[in-house]
Amino acid sequence: MKIQRIYTDTSVIGGCFDSEFTKWSNGLMQDFRLGTFKPLLSEIVSAEIENAPAPVQELYQELLALHSAELISVTEEMVELADGYQQHNILTPKYYDDGLHIAIATVTEADLLVSWNFKHIVRAEKIRLFNAVNLENGYRTVQIYSPREVTVYGAD
Repeated sequence: MKIQRIYTDTSVIGGCFDSEFTKWSNGLMQDFRLGTFKPLLSEIVSAEIENAPAPVQELYQELLALHSAELISVTEEMVELADGYQQHNILTPKYYDDGLHIAIATVTEADLLVSWNFKHIVRAEKIRLFNAVNLENGYRTVQIYSPREVTVYGAD
């Protein structure tokens, strides 16, 4: 069976240290450690992690060191798609990197994108708009969920 490739944004890693999200973020980290899922990380996540507290940086380094981890460099194709989200006014320029996360997951054909960003990413109306732009530009749709909906750990 094919292992699902999951693009993980910065909020999920930081969520491991936030009481509201720790159960599911840490569950997803355990899924990655056990090889249940393959983590996809990007240079955008790397840049966002640079100023994070030391435990967040250490967890990120652990993820990068996993045999299955993929570190994705941003390409012109990804930037063009993120620009398309801007042109359709899905996100304001202040939140450009949130669109770039979506574009990276789309262009790399990630099976899922996980995030705790309920304002700009994990939001039904935004997901529909992102996917409309994706289809308009010849890409497939991207599935976006919170870690709570994805991890096999922490389920009651």
